[in-house]
Amino acid sequence: LQQEAPRPKRITCPQEVMSVYRFHGLISRERADELLAGTEGAYLIRESQRQPGTHTLALRFGGQTLNYRLFYDGKHFVGEKRFESVHDLVTDGLITLYIETKAAEYIAKMTTNPIYQHLGYTSLLRDKITHQLNQTRSEPKKVTFQQDEKISPSPLSRRTTIKDGPEKHCNYEKIHNFKVHTFRGPHWCEYCANFMWGLIAQGVRCSDCGLNVHKQCSKLVPSDCQPDLRRIKKVFSCDLTTLVKAHNTPRPMVLDICIKEIEHRGLKSEGLYRVSGFTEHIEDVRLAFDRDGEKADISANMYPDINIIAGALKLYLRDLPIPVITYDVYSKFIQAAKITDPDSRLEAVHDGLLQLPPAHYETLRYLMTHLKRVTMHEKDNYMNSENLGIVFGPTLMRPPDLNTLTTLNDMRYQKLIVQLLIEHEDILF
Repeated sequence: LQQEAPRPKRITCPQEVMSVYRFHGLISRERADELLAGTEGAYLIRESQRQPGTHTLALRFGGQTLNYRLFYDGKHFVGEKRFESVHDLVTDGLITLYIETKAAEYIAKMTTNPIYQHLGYTSLLRDKITHQLNQTRSEPKKVTFQQDEKISPSPLSRRTTIKDGPEKHCNYEKIHNFKVHTFRGPHWCEYCANFMWGLIAQGVRCSDCGLNVHKQCSKLVPSDCQPDLRRIKKVFSCDLTTLVKAHNTPRPMVLDICIKEIEHRGLKSEGLYRVSGFTEHIEDVRLAFDRDGEKADISANMYPDINIIAGALKLYLRDLPIPVITYDVYSKFIQAAKITDPDSRLEAVHDGLLQLPPAHYETLRYLMTHLKRVTMHEKDNYMNSENLGIVFGPTLMRPPDLNTLTTLNDMRYQKLIVQLLIEHEDILF
């Protein structure tokens, strides 16, 4: 059908006006219809009578003249797709109109019997990670807080009714990161196995795993993206779930490596996480992770000052495109912090934790366990849970609207949330 689509033919005029376009000046729809009559695929550009100063693309298709408002911002467009030339725009438009006219019923049924679960991307993943796909998301277990009968009731006297599960569980659900893509040569959708028609921007490609599908099919693809390390250009500023899926780890490698180094030689360092390291050296650590990944050398030989490693860890958490405590649950944690009753407040915080994506939950759990160990050396490092809450509050949670006033008003609640997570990490996670 794409090969059969009408070819574009520009109708010229001896008195054409020159601007961004060569166009017919101010002519009516009726005059444009006369000029285009009888030639499928014929087109011209005219100045709009309804909106002088703007341009209209008149296109002959299906025995009638179709009129579209034409825009230019360095490229030509009438809809989402942008083209280097009007000729390319018309060519693509005729292909789309022709296919959607001749195969409307077929297109409507394309996604009803997809091959996605049997061929292509999914079978490829099954070969690579046989047991990880198509399993239900593993949520953190719901816990209740039970009062110890022999101890006076207080948040500190609570005990959880479950034990910690196995630490390593990397089967995290991740949505695909689809972006419009132009395919060179014939291409087929990896969801429905049908041809991806058009001249440019025929479909979308996941920038994390490379899956190619129709735009309409992208809405039906399961959240089973398995990022390809070759497509992950950096470690810092990379989406948290994307990074851990690509490396098949329960947590970001930056977290594990930095915490290991800090606990090896820095737990007694005065002002740990509060004292800043040299910015240039912290930037060096960032570049090392982006370049070398898990092989990055952050040993004492390279960086004697442990504050550089602590600063790099904070920078990593701060630069996440979606904070560890995600935008979706931010308000729930802020509301929980405002609850005055200690037990109810802990319950509300725990409910918020259960709504975090699994990779975010595990990252937060591991970090809080580490910060709890930091507070055990308070006599040496002078860092208690409140001080760490001040440092990590704005790092781990940010308001979705980035409103300055909101940020200032929420700072005390951010601090309190992190303080509670540290003090009660044994029962909250």
